[in-house]
Amino acid sequence: PGIVARIVDPDNEEPMENSKPGLLLVKGPNVMQGYLGQEEKTAEVLNEGWYTTGDIAAMDEDGFLKITDRLSRFSKIGGEMVPHIKVEEKLHELGDLTEQTFVVTGVPDEKKGERLVVLCQNIEVEVIEAINEKLVTCDLPNIWKPRSNLFFKVDTLPYLGTGKLDLKQIKLIAGELAK
Repeated sequence: PGIVARIVDPDNEEPMENSKPGLLLVKGPNVMQGYLGQEEKTAEVLNEGWYTTGDIAAMDEDGFLKITDRLSRFSKIGGEMVPHIKVEEKLHELGDLTEQTFVVTGVPDEKKGERLVVLCQNIEVEVIEAINEKLVTCDLPNIWKPRSNLFFKVDTLPYLGTGKLDLKQIKLIAGELAK
């Protein structure tokens, strides 16, 4: 009771239509008042009582929420939001792989804002090349397709103690390798 949620465009915070994914904001008595002694960090996530969750979600006409991703798992390329998880799923599908082999992240790009970089573990170069050949004709939008020269083999993908991918470390590694 007393909790309100809304879905907005991540760029301009304009409300999204029902069933359209966007950034999830929440407001209510359960929302924190801020980070202790960190006014700048508080200002990043709180605006007039609305808390920016960082989740990408859609709300149906009955008010049910479906959280589909995290904003940190998207790249903005040429003005379009590209979901890393969808690209990863396609790469695994094209390689007929069931174990976490690829992780996609974004690095800065002067022309398009960001570009996709793929880190790979436990895979042979020939398999990566075969996947890149299939990627050319697959059903992903072209802007979602990482360039073949931006696939990098790593010994292991970094994980947090919780068992989740360490997205900050992945971005750092990708930034170094894609220079």
